[in-house]
Amino acid sequence: MAADFKTAQPVEYYRRFLKEDVRPDGRELGEIRHTTLNIGSITTAEGSALVKLGNTTVICGIKAELCNPTAEEPKKGFVVPNVDLPPLCSPRFRPGPPSEQAQVVSQLMADIIENSGVVALEDLCIVEGKLCWVLYCDMMCLDYDGNVVDACVISLLAALKNVLLPEVTVSEETGSPETDMEKKLPLNIRKCPVATTFGVFDDHYLFTDPTNEEECLATGVLTVVTTEDNKICLMHKPGGTALSESRLQDCINRALTRAEEVRKLIDQTINSVER
Repeated sequence: MAADFKTAQPVEYYRRFLKEDVRPDGRELGEIRHTTLNIGSITTAEGSALVKLGNTTVICGIKAELCNPTAEEPKKGFVVPNVDLPPLCSPRFRPGPPSEQAQVVSQLMADIIENSGVVALEDLCIVEGKLCWVLYCDMMCLDYDGNVVDACVISLLAALKNVLLPEVTVSEETGSPETDMEKKLPLNIRKCPVATTFGVFDDHYLFTDPTNEEECLATGVLTVVTTEDNKICLMHKPGGTALSESRLQDCINRALTRAEEVRKLIDQTINSVER
């Protein structure tokens, strides 16, 4: 009977739960699903990480290539993020060109990288005006159950912290680059951005870490990205329900708390692998 009611009237079904300050999956409104992290699982990549946020699963692989810097910015390398939401991860995505959501999330990742300064592009320059690194950061969703942005940001940050780049020198005789695979150096991670996403239901109830079902029923969604110095590097709210100043501040406070937990999880995972 409950399943039939949920199918016939999903909004009313949710409403009855939320009135009791609980969600159908048993979580409190501010509760985030269990998060697990693995790093270094893609041996052919310079850095990689796999994140599970509830059922939502994202893997990030980072591939580094040598290239020429632009004439406009001769001292900078490149970081190129791409998010793939294949049909394999959810029936909501179709084969063919990237979906609108995949493009939006990819642009969001690019904005987060730029605004947070997680990696200084100057650090990727090897020889000014001649040689630099380009980091291709490919994030693929393996299982979509909502809140893919938070999972992508965690996987991206963890994978960047896992990157090892070979030492590169330029031969004086030939002028060509020579890589020393025996000497590998980690990236200098300048900032650690973490995203926290909130959903609004019925223009009233505010909940954290929405599932796919909750995203479909939400009247608004807000993503807050913060760094370890408690600064907001990005807020993303694509329309929907307006939030009062007090509720916005509540979201920011929750995002700061969540960010600390995620950074601790990443550090613990990295330390456990290094031991």
